[in-house]
Amino acid sequence: MLKVMRLEPNGDPAIGWKPSQITSPENFTSDDHSERDCPYYTNAEETVFAGVWECAPCRAEVAAYPVDELMTVISGSVTVTNADGTSETFEAGDTFFIAKGTKCTWHITEKLRKYYMIAA
Repeated sequence: MLKVMRLEPNGDPAIGWKPSQITSPENFTSDDHSERDCPYYTNAEETVFAGVWECAPCRAEVAAYPVDELMTVISGSVTVTNADGTSETFEAGDTFFIAKGTKCTWHITEKLRKYYMIAA
């Protein structure tokens, strides 16, 4: 069965925002440690996920990105630095992909809100 839905940038009131704890407390770079998720879709096998995620400024070294993830920034800013030292900053309207296993540094410089689609 095909399921078509619109992902709202402010979250879906019918679904609601849920607390998220992906970011370790020591990785936050300000007094704001807020992080939340509005999950829109999970397939039956729990291998594909889509939703909106928001997180306060933080910085994390990622030894191996745990999933394949396509993201579109709704607001805020994130800089991703590759293992070779090259970096790219993504802001509102930018879409980017990180492949599973990628070694990188994830640095949210301004509270980030993004659409995501994950394949685990």
